[in-house]
Amino acid sequence: MKILLTTDWWVPAVNGVVRSVLLLRQQLIAQGHDVKVLTLSSTGHSYEEDGIIYLGSLNAGRIYPGARIRCSTTGHWREELRNWRPDIVHSQCEFSTFGPAWRISRRCGCPLVHTYHTVYEDYTRYLIPSVHYGRLAVQQFTRLIAARCTALVAPTNKVRDLLLDYNVKCPIYTVPTGIDLTAFSPVKREERPALRRQLGLPEEKILLVAVGRVAAEKNPELLVQFLAQERPEDRPTLVFVGDGPYRAELEQLTAELGLSDWVIFTGMIAPEKVMQYYQAGDAFACASRSETQGLTYFEALACGLPLFCREDTCLDGVVENGWNGWLWNDYDEFHAALSALRAGDEERWTELSRNALDTAERYSAENFARQVLNVYNELLEREDLTATV
Repeated sequence: MKILLTTDWWVPAVNGVVRSVLLLRQQLIAQGHDVKVLTLSSTGHSYEEDGIIYLGSLNAGRIYPGARIRCSTTGHWREELRNWRPDIVHSQCEFSTFGPAWRISRRCGCPLVHTYHTVYEDYTRYLIPSVHYGRLAVQQFTRLIAARCTALVAPTNKVRDLLLDYNVKCPIYTVPTGIDLTAFSPVKREERPALRRQLGLPEEKILLVAVGRVAAEKNPELLVQFLAQERPEDRPTLVFVGDGPYRAELEQLTAELGLSDWVIFTGMIAPEKVMQYYQAGDAFACASRSETQGLTYFEALACGLPLFCREDTCLDGVVENGWNGWLWNDYDEFHAALSALRAGDEERWTELSRNALDTAERYSAENFARQVLNVYNELLEREDLTATV
């Protein structure tokens, strides 16, 4: 099968969209499919390299950090891709590369699948101060995108329900984004003190690890505020692994609450070293309700790390309280979950870790690609049936 993937985000950017598309491309190629990618160049120059077409673009960081917007015409590349004749076009972003994806699918008469990665309601603050009008704008924009698609893919039922609430008319498939389980693994409990020393982390304290972009929409301040309410002698260490636009404010809040001895900011960490922080932790902490894919959840589970997260519908069916982690909503539930984590002995933590690993198996890269291919095949069969009627 010939498959064209289109995305506004590509390496060296580090986010859930990039990881999802990279993994899907890798798995599809491994299964013998012919895959091309249409994305944005990091400069104004357009070119092709190793099956990836880069369209010239401009820095749009004022709109959103790291974002770029297409500046070059796509006529030459659209013609080349039309001549290649993909069987499926799978768009991953709604802006610069969506238009070319739609035009190519229309000219080739093939299905256009679109993965809805981002809950834009959580990001309208960057452009529209009003929450109400921001939501209305997102609803209208999403319906316009969906009207041009054969089907939408939602990474979680949370996103699927949101799309239904937007009154999207095209078919919606829920396909959880997978991870490469071979890239993540736990360490033995007795190896963790040495690993913590290597990373400059406290050896004896309970360690909560929060991996991801430090951004306001992920509500990291809630973790800090709840931590401040714990007794100093019982307070765990919290380490934020990553960087982002909210880091300075979060560091200031940490200092104001007198938590500088309990909260650590690593800044940007090389992707190949992130696993070590998962491995060093006692639990993975997250207060976000803006997640759509939950890749960091699955990475943590694959390292045998129980989840210690704010309750969110994207975690439905992922976390079972007391079995592979804990979910909480307010401080009282946060405190109760933390007390349960603190009270557990080595045997109890080993059980939680084993259950975390079992959960991670559901989100393998192979399962992810298999489910996406099922969507492709179903849509192609539907197109064939339509053609014969």
